[in-house]
Formats: sequence, C-alpha cells, structure tokens
Amino acid sequence: MELYPAVDVQGGRVARATAPADDPLTVAGAFAAAGARWMHFVDLDRALGRGDNRAVAQRFLTAATLPVQVGGGLRTEAAIDEMLAWGATRVVLGTRAATDRALLERLLGRFGPERLAVGIDARDGRVAPRGEQEVLDLTALELARRVRDQGVRTVVYTDVARDGALTGPDVDGARGIARLGGGIEVIASGGVASLEDLRRVQAAGVAGAIVGRALHEGRFTLAEALACAA
Repeated sequence: MELYPAVDVQGGRVARATAPADDPLTVAGAFAAAGARWMHFVDLDRALGRGDNRAVAQRFLTAATLPVQVGGGLRTEAAIDEMLAWGATRVVLGTRAATDRALLERLLGRFGPERLAVGIDARDGRVAPRGEQEVLDLTALELARRVRDQGVRTVVYTDVARDGALTGPDVDGARGIARLGGGIEVIASGGVASLEDLRRVQAAGVAGAIVGRALHEGRFTLAEALACAA
C-alpha cells in the first residue's frame, strides 16, 4: 500500500488541528527526509470555495523532489493543466466535476488516466462534493463504477464527515470501491488517527492511504506509518 503524507494548505500555511501553521515547503522537506515516496498537496481554501493558494502551489510543485498528487477544488481543464505544468505528477479532479461525463471524457482524452485521478467525496455513502451543502442522489459506489467505465484508474475516496476529525477512515466504503475491479485503484482519505487505522485500510485491499492531521499532531511518525504500510 502506498502512503501519501498530506500537506493541506489554508491561508498559505499548513493547516493543523488548531491554527494554520508551518511552511508547506518545510513540511515537505521533512516528509522527504523521513522516507516519503509521494506527497499529497491540497489547497483547502480552493476546495471550500474560500479563495486559493495558487502561488503556494506553484512554489511547492516547482521545488518538490518527490512525486506530488494535487487536489482541492480542481474542476476545470485550465486548473488541471496549470498544476501539471508546475510539476504535479497526478491531479485529483474534484467530485462535482467528476459527475460531468462529457468533461471527464475530455479530460481523460487530454491528460490520460495516469495523470488524472477522480476524487469521490461522500457522506453516509452518498456523493457529497466538498464545499457544498448538497448530497447528491448518487452513491459513491455508483459514481466509482461510472468513472471506472469511462477509463479512470485512480480514485481518491473521502468520507467528508471524517476528514480531519481523527475518527477513523471509512474502510468499508473504500473496500467496496476497490472490489469493483476493472483495474481501478483506491486511495483512502479522511479520518486516519492511528497505525491501527492504517492496518485496517491495508487489510481492505486498497492501493493507498492519505494521512495528514495525525502526522502533524505527532500521533505517530512518518517512518512508523511507512513501515506499517509496507
């Protein structure tokens, strides 16, 4: 299982449990030094519709020494193109955009499934795009099946109620998508609070896990998490 330490940025700084703190590049350097193989960069302000951190993203991606997966409210061809041009290895298309079949087909045709993942944000099993109040009349599993059939190979699955809450990830939801087969790989996100959570995610047969707040709060080290995921 691949581990993706997260650098969630809010107001230009790394978002933590209380106030935004720390420079994103400093955190990324520490992750790299600790043995990370990937990083997951998220612009929380953009994801929540409260502005953006484009200048920080550009600086982060330009300086990155590891592959970076980028997410956070990326819904247009121009936004994805920008992140890839700055050096992102893979971009996560926002959930709302992923429900647009024509847009997804066009994006896959241009960027390919290796460089484009789909984010599926859910609440109680139903699609709930981050930054919106609406819960769609569509299950996460139905959306995952649809995007898989369109050619998507990587899905980042997040239970939005658990994201940043340290209440444990939605292992059952991630497992259900992984069992769709057809070449789809699932990266579980949201709620990881302990090494036991990581063991549960790994046992579910998913391809990866994103860990953020638990690392920043020192609940375990990145080295411990990498060893757990190996």
